[in-house]
Amino acid sequence: MRFLVWVFLLLVIAVSCKEESSKSAIFEKSEKIESTATEKNVFLVPEVPDSVEFAGEWISLIDSDLKERFDRELIVNNFWHSNTILYLKRANRWFPVMSKILREEGVPQDMLYLAVIESGLTQATSPSGARGFWQFMEPTAREYNLRVDNEVDERLNVEKSTHAACQYLKNAYLNFNSWTLAAAAYNMGKGGVQSNLDRQGVSSYFDLSLNSETARYVFRILAVKEIMNNPKKFGFKIDPHQLYAPYETRKVKIENSIENLYEWSVEHGVTIKILRKLNPWIRGSELTLISNQTIELDLPENNEQLSTFGG
Repeated sequence: MRFLVWVFLLLVIAVSCKEESSKSAIFEKSEKIESTATEKNVFLVPEVPDSVEFAGEWISLIDSDLKERFDRELIVNNFWHSNTILYLKRANRWFPVMSKILREEGVPQDMLYLAVIESGLTQATSPSGARGFWQFMEPTAREYNLRVDNEVDERLNVEKSTHAACQYLKNAYLNFNSWTLAAAAYNMGKGGVQSNLDRQGVSSYFDLSLNSETARYVFRILAVKEIMNNPKKFGFKIDPHQLYAPYETRKVKIENSIENLYEWSVEHGVTIKILRKLNPWIRGSELTLISNQTIELDLPENNEQLSTFGG
């Protein structure tokens, strides 16, 4: 009988040891998994600098309100990875074209980032009907000599709309003597900015109490500029071959109306798809010249490049 009791006790001890060993192994495995997961999910939160520069104006971020507003936009844009990567890729194609125009117009290069936050450098259409890289509404587009009708929408012409945006920004700068306020006016309108300055008795954008969109607007520009100027600092490593290359095109001057753009395209060695890709401002199947104007169309520089445009 004693022998059976001893056997039973030994069996209980063996089972207990096995369970403890199993628990220990599971715990160790769990620790390893947790450690690996933690390492993979480390997010490096961007540091907010003491000051930033925009169009020659230095902006102190020591004030906690300004610091937190900039911090918000820096975090949002830094961790919106897909969007920011596309910004960087598209900028390689379009910034050289736009930068040249800004220099010609005497507008600071930092306004490139205004176009980025407006449209992401796409021919976007907003719910309110604003279109193109610079998001012009129809009345404002016409005010700045952009043609908008059934055949043509020059809000989608990158070069012409950039010239128009420069004119708007220069007019706003003349009003406020501040590129920061000029940028805010691009979002809110010159009248809206001026009425807020007068009502609140201040002279700086950073002292204004504004609606949420305009209050964030300049900080979004500042944050996007910071990230796009220092992509590696924020964890964006893109090989040069992954960036979108600038289009290599030649300009064809049109001095007479074109009744059939499909036929015209074929005659000039391209498809209508390529014609519209390079000239997204074309809306219809014909092109009517008005007021004795001339129009320039972009075509591939040579037929060897057709594959670049999907031809």
